[in-house]
Amino acid sequence: MVASAGRITLWGVEVFVATADEASISAAARRLGSSAATVSQQLSNLETAIGATLLNRNERPITLTQAGEMFLRRAHTILNEADQAKQELATAEYGLMRLRVGMIEDFETDVTPRLLADMAQSWSNCQFLLETGPSHRLHDMLEQRALDVIVAADVGLPSEGMEQHLLMEEPFVIAAPKGTLHSGDALADLKGLPMIRYTTRHHMGQVIATHLARHNINETHRFELDSYHATMAMVASGAGWTILTPLALLRARRFSDQIDVGPLPLAPLSRQITLLARRGQLNEKPAEIAGRLRTLLSELVEGPAIAAHPWLKGQLTVSQVP
Repeated sequence: MVASAGRITLWGVEVFVATADEASISAAARRLGSSAATVSQQLSNLETAIGATLLNRNERPITLTQAGEMFLRRAHTILNEADQAKQELATAEYGLMRLRVGMIEDFETDVTPRLLADMAQSWSNCQFLLETGPSHRLHDMLEQRALDVIVAADVGLPSEGMEQHLLMEEPFVIAAPKGTLHSGDALADLKGLPMIRYTTRHHMGQVIATHLARHNINETHRFELDSYHATMAMVASGAGWTILTPLALLRARRFSDQIDVGPLPLAPLSRQITLLARRGQLNEKPAEIAGRLRTLLSELVEGPAIAAHPWLKGQLTVSQVP
């Protein structure tokens, strides 16, 4: 076997970017599905080939050297060009462009099927791969280059090297058993009723928990769930109340006549849904997908949500193209 030391390899560049992102060799190995020994060897080979130390590997967390910071900018360009080349070669050989799309779970019932059908009709030479999941996992998969474009909630991660298109903003709201919210004082109405918490393993649950703690509200909870349907089923049965978003309520709309919905009785809290893609890789396609999504969100989300709860007008908004 020909030794690779002394040559800059694409695999070595990918290992370097993963290690720089994760600031840990073991975390980079998990992300790449490799071993820590392999990652360490690839980093050594790359540094030998370049003739410079790229990482301060004795520090915890690992940091970039000055040379590493310079090379990281080039490394992202190298990997982007490689991805673009794969797309072009696939198109040339098979007449197909392969588009790997990650969609937030909130859209899987209505928005995602309509979007895919729409794109399939317009882009006859495109093969689609769909990944549905929570926002934090989609962001990880985009970072790991397992996806080309994602539609997810903004989780506050750096977006360097990405193009970002705002799609919509929605507030967090209260959902309680039918007849609970009757006095105009939601906190008083909910007193004595346990909270059903959306899981803090997901970013949205962490945002809710942080907001409650900021307002010194320490609600007791016996249940922490990761399913909108299970949460809303329990609220509808009278087991407790919860904090979710209008998108979550739309997904569990079969319980709508068994629940009360009201504004969050604290300082307002909202989240943004965005489309992200690596800058320059898909040309005009991310902006085109974002435009299609805004049209669908106006029809399938904004309209029905405001019709059901008119007080959401001005709080739940689909972004307009600048």
